[in-house]
Amino acid sequence: MNSFILRVTIRYLLPLLLLFSVYTFLRGHNEPGGGFAAGLIAAASLSLYTIAYGAKRARQVLSFDPRILIGSGLLLALTSGLIPILLGKPFLTGVWFKIPTPGNASFHLGTPFFFDLGVFFVVAGVTLMFVFIFEEEI
Repeated sequence: MNSFILRVTIRYLLPLLLLFSVYTFLRGHNEPGGGFAAGLIAAASLSLYTIAYGAKRARQVLSFDPRILIGSGLLLALTSGLIPILLGKPFLTGVWFKIPTPGNASFHLGTPFFFDLGVFFVVAGVTLMFVFIFEEEI
């Protein structure tokens, strides 16, 4: 596609859409959203870039193959399910770790976060792989 308006607009929209994807991911534990929706938003933003500039340039922006996202996402989701087994709990049970921070504070980070991150990577990777394949076929 050769649209000047889309090419100019996507330069400003891409960082904003990726930031919105991060917001949707982090919001997903207590509100609608999470890894699946955030992965689709991230893939949609890069899909718009692909439509504007082509698959070759979009792959350069991504800087690695989408299959790496798929594999690392599956590995991360599996690992988040296996950690509870190592602690004597059922598969995919939420396990929370207390991480100390400076100033006498701490925050809790759990396996559901890493499972959601794995889902994010898999959804974004599969969607981008399809988009790149279809764009290169055309």
